[in-house]
Amino acid sequence: MDPLAIVIAAGQIAAALVVLNGVATAIGQGKIAAAAIEAMARQPESAGTVRGTMLLTLGVAETSAIYGLFISFLLLFANPLVAIYLANTVR
Repeated sequence: MDPLAIVIAAGQIAAALVVLNGVATAIGQGKIAAAAIEAMARQPESAGTVRGTMLLTLGVAETSAIYGLFISFLLLFANPLVAIYLANTVR
């Protein structure tokens, strides 16, 4: 098998694993929202504070998914391992 094909396949497998980060982020955001709704149901007078904290926490959690998407695109469309492989083989 061509070593370049192995490098490309490894990049695609790694990108697929990075996409699983998005699934974990969605599960985590669901738990955050469920806990916030439960807290607001128990103490309606603190709904404003809980809502603000929830939105901030969801924003921070979303950055993990955005970084995962960026790394996935990087591995699929601008894989640095391919450039390194080509630089070392063409002499």
